Amino acid sequence: MSQGIVGQFHALKADSDADLVAMQCGDFYEFFDEDAECVAAELELTTSTKSSGGESYPMAGVPVSELQPYLTALVERGYTVAVADQFEDDSGDFYREITRRVTPGTLLETADSDAQYLAAVVAPAGDDTADDSGPYGLAFADITTGQFLVTEVADADSAVAECYRFDPVELLPGPAVRTDDAFLDAVTDRSDAEVTLHTTDAFAPGRATHAVTEQFGDETADSIGLDSALARRAAGATLAYVAETGVGVRQSMTRLQPYTADDHLTLDATTQRNLELVETMQGDSDGSLLATLDHTETSPGRRLLREWLTRPRRDHTTLDRRLDSVAAVASAALSRQRLQETLGGASDLERLTSRVASGSAGATELLSIRDTLALLPDIASGLRDSELADSPLPGVSADIDRDAAADLRDTLDDAIVADPPQTVTQGELFKRGYDDDLDDLIDQHEAAKEWLDGLADRIKQRHGLTHVSVDRNKTDGYYVQVGQSEADAVPDSFSHVRTLKNSKRFVTDELAEREREILRLEEQRGELEYELFEALRETVAAQSALLQDVGRAIAELDVYCSLATHAAANGWCRPTLAEPGTLDITAGRHPVVEQTTEFVPNDLRVDNDRGFLLVTGPNMSGKSTYMRQAALITLLAQVGSFVPADAATVGVVDGIYTRVGALDELAQGRSTFMVEMQELSNILHSATDESLVILDEVGRGTATYDGISIAWAATEYIHNRIGCHCLFATHYHELTALASHLERVGNVHVAVANEGEGDEEITFLRTVEEGATDRSYGIHVADLAGVPDPVVDRARSVLDKLRSEKAVEAKGSGSNKPTQAVFDLSAGEFRAADNGMDSDTPATTEMSEESDPAVRSVLSELEATDIDETPPVELMAKVQQWQDRLADADDPQH
Repeated sequence: MSQGIVGQFHALKADSDADLVAMQCGDFYEFFDEDAECVAAELELTTSTKSSGGESYPMAGVPVSELQPYLTALVERGYTVAVADQFEDDSGDFYREITRRVTPGTLLETADSDAQYLAAVVAPAGDDTADDSGPYGLAFADITTGQFLVTEVADADSAVAECYRFDPVELLPGPAVRTDDAFLDAVTDRSDAEVTLHTTDAFAPGRATHAVTEQFGDETADSIGLDSALARRAAGATLAYVAETGVGVRQSMTRLQPYTADDHLTLDATTQRNLELVETMQGDSDGSLLATLDHTETSPGRRLLREWLTRPRRDHTTLDRRLDSVAAVASAALSRQRLQETLGGASDLERLTSRVASGSAGATELLSIRDTLALLPDIASGLRDSELADSPLPGVSADIDRDAAADLRDTLDDAIVADPPQTVTQGELFKRGYDDDLDDLIDQHEAAKEWLDGLADRIKQRHGLTHVSVDRNKTDGYYVQVGQSEADAVPDSFSHVRTLKNSKRFVTDELAEREREILRLEEQRGELEYELFEALRETVAAQSALLQDVGRAIAELDVYCSLATHAAANGWCRPTLAEPGTLDITAGRHPVVEQTTEFVPNDLRVDNDRGFLLVTGPNMSGKSTYMRQAALITLLAQVGSFVPADAATVGVVDGIYTRVGALDELAQGRSTFMVEMQELSNILHSATDESLVILDEVGRGTATYDGISIAWAATEYIHNRIGCHCLFATHYHELTALASHLERVGNVHVAVANEGEGDEEITFLRTVEEGATDRSYGIHVADLAGVPDPVVDRARSVLDKLRSEKAVEAKGSGSNKPTQAVFDLSAGEFRAADNGMDSDTPATTEMSEESDPAVRSVLSELEATDIDETPPVELMAKVQQWQDRLADADDPQH
């Protein structure tokens, strides 16, 4: 190692804008200095120390052929790695240049089957900052598959929701967005996205438009209706970033796919998380809706299933086609099984296409493409010659150019040998007959090899030797090896090259000449085969659009089979799609929970006449499950899936919004109640009369009067102003009275059986019935949770006294004797014991109207109050004032 190499490494590192640099030095990629120490610690490599110029340098290296797994591991751990390849100039000197920079969003080779989106977000600038209420342009590119999606959304919350939906691994914020800490925090809080500050120039309108035009054609953006300047800027910046990293996959990006929010069901980030679509609230994939429904045979199928679950549709045409397809496959078990077996042999064409386009695909990958294309006839015949023929399924692959696919398959089959080498530079890749010049070289090479193969026998016969062999190694090249006992009998024309324990090695002039000829032929063959392979790979890359069409068709068929498999195995029904305003479910179930427990089905009916249900009942009785299954059944219907019910009519909604609980986000300065109120605010601002809203407790994070007031006011606002369907679970039993005053509000409750005098003997039936409940059975739940018996017993005693309106004694600390204070229920506070109250005295004492003017005053005001017309907050305030005045009147000191 020389100082020059280390200096070259430092220069490359300074110019790389990367965390680590892997520099090629011969047959190894080396990391030096701090990079070496970092890589050694991360990947458990051994470092060595090289000295030069009086200084020592840590060094860690990996073989050239084994770089990719190490790159993948480093990038997946958050590092950006620049790769510097070695080149030779005309004078024979070596130099290095950075040929690519690998980031999370430009990592082509990954073992993860999920999509790996690179996202760009652009907002209109106002004083160099983003306007949260203004539109945002978004681009999502998966370089491993070539998928490229763009859109414009209305505001920052919608942009965060889309980022949560696509879950990018890397985010490129535009100039105005990169200063918006709240937006970036929201995105990174809900995803593992690495934020990269890409050059500002790439987001410039003119440059970005040029990049889009250059990639997709002059007319593409206009023809597909991409009229959003912000979306074009996001798309152009993404393309520029991919190009600058040197990953070389732009050829696989053949389609610019715009989409609008109107095409899809709105699912904000909170709702996606609360419904556990792709991961549980704890961040695990097991237990999610995706994991439950995933019976796919291919990686593209799983990616598409995830896409459908996170981007449900609204248009009936698409949904009817999907439902028809699932219905057909669900009812044809044998055809479905045969189709799944065929699909199981398919490789990931979307990702193989990107590898081909990037120039990183080897001969084995090309054979995988060949084998997958070879499945098309079987797939087509399986759909055409079965009961699936009259379904929409044959149309899934109708647009594929079958002739072009067959030609490409035949080309690959004629070219590549059955078991090609792992590297494409060592030759022996191609079959005989593929290229005449190559065949000629192979003939010469084989003739030379045949001469070598017979050399040992000729030497034995000519010189009377018995222990002779001919072999080759890197040190001695080709040699003749003779046993030690006969070594002295070899002719003088044999030149000795090495003595071993039991033999000697020799070389002859003729053997040396043959060796030079063989090496020349091998070099020529390797160079020619590499040229032929690059040309073949380019031929395949030119068919990127075709390969992606085939890959997408296979993925779609795989998803239909997966949905049908689950529906058939679990007794799901086909939903009837209706216009917004109806949700009628018979014996509905939660799609995930029913997999792990004996589920009690429940009916649900909401329509234009009764669109707001107040759901009451005990803790742990199933209220949350009941409401979430309603949301999930609606979502599944708009995915195009069967649903877990005996029957279901689902009005297509424009959005699902949920508020089902919150955790403190203290790092962001937000308490549980603040999070709850922000989620409620988002719902009240975003939902329309065609939305479905799920509220699981509102106002529980603050004082009782405040909480009831907020819940009451929110109920009125949703009922009167928004007019959407809403399921609202609450422990505020006071709200159930609204069913008598608001025409679209109804009450349902989760039933309880075997009630005793207290809470000791009850059973949660998990059955939802009409009407309201007036108890929550919290003490029973505390008992089930293992709260110590003394606490539970004391709680029951206190509850009994409160229910009978008796005073409750406060037991003093460290003593079983009560303190000289009692709890006055009417006043809501402790009083001194000398007021004559004890544990057997009712907390509310009878007071004569004639003897106390304060009582007469309160009663007069109460009689004059119109409860139906008084706003909830104002009514609660009046009640508080009346209680205070009565308490003052009861106090002897007043």
